[in-house]
Amino acid sequence: MSLSEGSPAPTYGALLLRGLIAGLIAGLLAGLFAFTFGEPKVDAAIAIEEAASAQAQAATEQTSAAEEEPLVSRDGQKGGLFLATGLYGIALGGILATAYTLLRRRLRTPSDTRAALSLAGAALLGVVLIPYVKYPPNPPAVGDPDTINQRTISYLAILVIGLVAVWAAVVAKRTQPTEWRQAAAAVVGFLVVVVVGYALLPNVNEVPETFPPDLLWSFRLASLGTQVVMWTVLGVAFAALLSSTRRPASQPERQPVTTA
Repeated sequence: MSLSEGSPAPTYGALLLRGLIAGLIAGLLAGLFAFTFGEPKVDAAIAIEEAASAQAQAATEQTSAAEEEPLVSRDGQKGGLFLATGLYGIALGGILATAYTLLRRRLRTPSDTRAALSLAGAALLGVVLIPYVKYPPNPPAVGDPDTINQRTISYLAILVIGLVAVWAAVVAKRTQPTEWRQAAAAVVGFLVVVVVGYALLPNVNEVPETFPPDLLWSFRLASLGTQVVMWTVLGVAFAALLSSTRRPASQPERQPVTTA
């Protein structure tokens, strides 16, 4: 069912407002997920980093504790987590609403709900899952500061490749007449771009051999889960807000009763 059936099409401002509200909801729920499942892993990784730093200081007889104090305490970081995910969700909601406004007519479905969910799902695939497989996130204790620029450029590149892969899948699908050929063409177009992108970009593996693998993958799964919650809730909430504004098809207006 289309939002335009029985009611005028909403303005961009109205769609943007719904996207921002959906993003705030998604951001707070994603923050709750990250606080519950991710923060314990961050604490464990920081404890490992602090233990290694203490050993290094003891070996070199350096005791400059003041330089090691973080600018923001861990309690402050945990409290600011919800603010960060909330603002991030609002930004994503604005982007989703804008993409919906620009691409709605190009999406070959009469359902506004399906269109909103398709855009959120495409973003989850291209912006989250494809970069995650190539460059999975690492906890605070992992990573070489000297390579941060290279890692940032590579990550931005894989983001672009992810979006191009989704676009290639859509274009390839529309070139075929039947459903099974459309599905096959979409998969092939998607995989070609992803495989080429993965092959061209450098591999990054800066995890020390001494770092506990179970903690590493627990952190990575928690990070992935946070993004999945973010985009899933964003898509569902935005689609629900679109549905809530639908009005039934126009009915004949009642004529005023007149008396002779």
